Amino acid sequence: MTVLLRTPVPGLPDELQSRILERAEGVPFYAVETVRMLLDRELIVRKGASYRVVGSIDTLEVPDSLQALIAARLDGLAPLERQLLQDASVMGRTFTVAGLSTLTGMSPADLDPVLTSLVRKEVLSLSRDPLSPERGQYGFLQDLVKRVAFDTMSKKRRRALHLLAAEHLESGLGPEEDEVVEVVAAHYLEAYRAAPDAPDAEQIRDKARDRLIRAAERASSLGANLEAQRYFERAAELTSDALEQAEMFEQAGLMAEAGARADQAVDHFERAITLFEDHGATHPAARVSARLSEVMWDKGRLAESLESMDRAFNVLVTEPADESFAWLAAQLARFQFFHGDLALAMDRIETALEIAESQGLPEVLSQALNTKNLLLLTRGRYQEARALLETALRIAIENDKPSATLRAHNNLIDMSTTEDRYEEAQSHADSGLTLARRVGNRHWERTFLGYCYPLYCLGRWDQALAQMGELSVEDRIQTRIAFSQGYVSFGAAIHVHRGDLEAATERVAMFADFANSSDLQERTEQANAEAVVSLARGDADATVRAARRALEPIGTLGLWHYSVKESLVLGVEGALLRDDIETAEEFLAMIDSLPAARRTRFLQAHSHRLRAQLAERRGDSHLVQPAFEAAAGRFREVSLPFWLAVTLLQESEWLHAHHRGSEAVALLTESRGIFQRLAATAWLERAEKLPSFEPSSGGKPDLELASDRH
Repeated sequence: MTVLLRTPVPGLPDELQSRILERAEGVPFYAVETVRMLLDRELIVRKGASYRVVGSIDTLEVPDSLQALIAARLDGLAPLERQLLQDASVMGRTFTVAGLSTLTGMSPADLDPVLTSLVRKEVLSLSRDPLSPERGQYGFLQDLVKRVAFDTMSKKRRRALHLLAAEHLESGLGPEEDEVVEVVAAHYLEAYRAAPDAPDAEQIRDKARDRLIRAAERASSLGANLEAQRYFERAAELTSDALEQAEMFEQAGLMAEAGARADQAVDHFERAITLFEDHGATHPAARVSARLSEVMWDKGRLAESLESMDRAFNVLVTEPADESFAWLAAQLARFQFFHGDLALAMDRIETALEIAESQGLPEVLSQALNTKNLLLLTRGRYQEARALLETALRIAIENDKPSATLRAHNNLIDMSTTEDRYEEAQSHADSGLTLARRVGNRHWERTFLGYCYPLYCLGRWDQALAQMGELSVEDRIQTRIAFSQGYVSFGAAIHVHRGDLEAATERVAMFADFANSSDLQERTEQANAEAVVSLARGDADATVRAARRALEPIGTLGLWHYSVKESLVLGVEGALLRDDIETAEEFLAMIDSLPAARRTRFLQAHSHRLRAQLAERRGDSHLVQPAFEAAAGRFREVSLPFWLAVTLLQESEWLHAHHRGSEAVALLTESRGIFQRLAATAWLERAEKLPSFEPSSGGKPDLELASDRH
């Protein structure tokens, strides 16, 4: 059939071809006639030696010629067989005898010979598989036959049968009722559409809407956010009350946001806000404004989001507080933090927490504690910050709030990396990714896929690249935040360490717009990545400049933020590259200025390693080896294999330069082993430039270069 399609229509777009083949269900005539129909309607046109789509092809209809062919086949059946097929088509592709009996008024005994005849004529099939849940059910062999049978019925008959089908299904509902609520909703909806002007149409419409809402809630609980979004959209169409319609659009927006369909989320949220505001519902409008702002932030429009939320906050601040106002205050505080407005953020978060505590709002409470955690970190109240974050996670889990749970896991990754607990950080990343996939939240799934820093630190570079490889260009359009979690800077770092400067450069160039973002995280991420690439090129000045830019938000993000602390290291490396001891000391002084409890082992280790190099430049040889050894010890404690290998290599290089190469054998062997495991070819090549000191038969050191033996 693929060959059959390509012959008359060379270059038919793959997506359209796949849709036609899927719908054709093995009927070549359908495939050919569908293409002819699309050509006749000028929905696809020839362009050169191929064809392209120029019109909207939302659905594929049954071509008139094929419809006539199938209709003729149905006309050849006995009248009772034809009538029964039409009735059965209302039930769907498969149906039960009991259901068909309800619709037709015929007893199962009377139905049996007719159904047997239709099976023999290969119009229907009977499921006999003892392991199948559909055992004993009948089904149309081809959906095309079902559709034609359905289309040849009068609307009046369709409406009556859909109502009978819905009532039959609901009459048998028990504890498992949610499992068929989508089907019930579909029957009521089709009954309404068949006769929207009927006397009881409004009642049927309301039933369809109520079932659609239940179907949406069920789909959402199963992580099927796209289906849930569509059900809410249909429910909105069937809602005459403007405020209820606004709520449906809000829910549809939430499902679109969870599915990382940002543009659709924006559209639904804006429609909800307009409806709420037009009817004076200021509080719900403010709540949706906060939801809209989160999507806008994710699309790189943080400043615009803040303006919108500020306006809403100023309207509601004089009115009685409720959950909508608390949610707005919490989100406003969160965005103001990332914009750098710490004092205002703290004021707003206290407002949110006070309302959440007094009114028992677990979602708001968890989210607000998450944000206050960030604010406390900037004040150096580290243990208190961790306690708040762990409480936020507990509250979210206990109250089954997936979004708050996901955010708490996300922030606990940050918290754990600042404490040099990288295995714990990765555990939260894994938990977050698993939960995001279970609940169908594509937004958070992408975020955790982009969070590669713990994997980078732990030396699991292949896994990090594979994980980031699951993100696409489309992901970047829909979910920017996934790419400011280390995707740019540490993805580039892995490429650099593996000797692929071109790949690193391309990765950084893709996110050049982050440099002008109003989000501190994005600016820092981009500057850190630029410093990585500049150092690899040997451009010391550019490295120092980029490092300084990355350090600008240190007052908000803190020196312990992964992009900030890594940028400080790069800044010192850049300064050392140009023998600028003064600038190197300036950067290292930032570590020294921290209270002792805030000098993490990561910072201590790098301080020792970099000061060893400073001591060498100053001629303080007696300080070099102790500093390298102290650095290696710290890197071992926190399980940072890459930096451990770098430290061992640098100490080996120093020992060789001072004619003490025999002392470097163990150090060099270990560093080479780590670089080999990481596939860090750039560093491995550097390591193999050093002579290998291995005892020869004469007991003298073998000075043959290791690179010559490989």
